[in-house]
Amino acid sequence: MGYFLQQLVNGVTLGMIYGLIAIGYTMVYGIIGMINFAHGEIFMIGAFVSLIGFMLLGLAGVTWVPAMLLIVLVATMALTAVYGWALERVAYRPLRNSPRLAALITAIGMSIFLQNYVQLLQGARVKPLQPVVSGGFAFLADGDFTVNLSYLQLIIIVVTFALMVGFTYLITRTAFGRAQRACQQDLGMAALVGVNVNHTIAFTFVIGASLASVAGLMFLLNYGVIDFYIGFLAGIKAFTAAVLGGIGSLPGAMLGGLLIGLIEAFWSAYFTVEYKDVAAFSILVLVLIFRPTGLLGKPDVEKV
Repeated sequence: MGYFLQQLVNGVTLGMIYGLIAIGYTMVYGIIGMINFAHGEIFMIGAFVSLIGFMLLGLAGVTWVPAMLLIVLVATMALTAVYGWALERVAYRPLRNSPRLAALITAIGMSIFLQNYVQLLQGARVKPLQPVVSGGFAFLADGDFTVNLSYLQLIIIVVTFALMVGFTYLITRTAFGRAQRACQQDLGMAALVGVNVNHTIAFTFVIGASLASVAGLMFLLNYGVIDFYIGFLAGIKAFTAAVLGGIGSLPGAMLGGLLIGLIEAFWSAYFTVEYKDVAAFSILVLVLIFRPTGLLGKPDVEKV
């Protein structure tokens, strides 16, 4: 039982990271019907910006951990949001009325470009980070096996939950949220009733990039090593989470992320760790066969 609880904690922590990335996929698809395959690279850039932030704070003599985390979090979200805005302005806005295939190819091209851009700037070697947050709680759950909940895991869960609450309020209770939901239903009609469609879509990319940057910071703190390629696999898994939960559904994106994280954790614990990715994608295939809209997705109804 203790081993099961430990893997549950690990799976929830990993799932929170996937869920934050998946929100970016589902928001962009929901509002303009495009899959932003460069979103994983935004997550990777967020991790590198966080690493550089910790290095600069260390050189400046800032050693108080709460201050370091807060400064790096704010700076990473702000700088990565610029990448999200530029990505929408350069790669997606000119192709908004083009065939879907053109936007898809552009997204893949931007993904490759950003990978090589970071590789040229930071090098191809793995970049390590010494542990920033240490310690935690220990619970004796089963015999001599101790269940550990680290402070870092607790921070990841609390920060993700707080971001979800704030983001839900933004979407459901603010003027921007109403504009975004209007654009999601019909871009043309939203423009006719006075919604600034370009501003709404650009801000959606900015929010998605900011959430992905938080996931990049959490990934860096949790694993301690990053490279220019981490965005590819994490992006594919987050996209899988978005589809699993129901592409276009924000609660579905977080649910899908949690499920992918739990599947990976439990498969690694009880089966062969090399096949954890196969297990996650196999679950996706089964869901798409028996429920193509995802767990919380709704079928599109076309009126004739």
